[in-house]
Amino acid sequence: MSVHYSITQMPPSERPRERLLAEGAESLSSAELLAILLGSGTQKMPVLQLAQELIVRFNGLAQLADATIEELCQINGIGQAKAIQIKACFALGSRACRQTLSPRYKIEHPSHAYHLLRDQVQNEKREHFLALFLDTKNQLITHQVIAIGTLSETLVHPREVFYPAIRHKAARIIVAHNHPSGDPTPSQHDYSLTKSLVATGRLIGIPVTDHLIIGGEGFISLRQKGFSFD
Repeated sequence: MSVHYSITQMPPSERPRERLLAEGAESLSSAELLAILLGSGTQKMPVLQLAQELIVRFNGLAQLADATIEELCQINGIGQAKAIQIKACFALGSRACRQTLSPRYKIEHPSHAYHLLRDQVQNEKREHFLALFLDTKNQLITHQVIAIGTLSETLVHPREVFYPAIRHKAARIIVAHNHPSGDPTPSQHDYSLTKSLVATGRLIGIPVTDHLIIGGEGFISLRQKGFSFD
């Protein structure tokens, strides 16, 4: 039988609030950040376990953010007050993200694209294929999910990538997708799809300049690995 310890039983150096103060928010897991937001759990479920339960029940942060007040209140330990807190937090984060990702957001290195997309796809259980549309100065115009696939593969047709690129008057494109396995090592399918997109980009005049594969704890840039995008 598993034993669940409350935060007060944890050593001070391991408690989420103390770790945030000492190490910064980036050092905490999503469950730990959510536990700080919730503040308390129930008699039978410590707050950290409650936070983990929320993330698992809604299959990740993206679906948790979309959950309604009613859906949140169906979770044992989440009353209306906590549900409202969760909705308000995600709404603020969404607004801050929209302001941060203005057309002035410049992508000059693969890590810039990774940090933009990481939280959106890192914990997804299926492959998500995304495209970032940039202007002539490598400033972000917009980004969007192009396709959602299976546990191991996403089927993407070049027209699904280049139609929105033309509509948004993009000068160049960076594409990216996640590997739900957590291993960002490119597959043969990743290479062949990239080759197809690069060829189409040459014909249309909107070059694809990189393809990022995002895993559990990092990413791989095909450009950095030596794949030819020229």
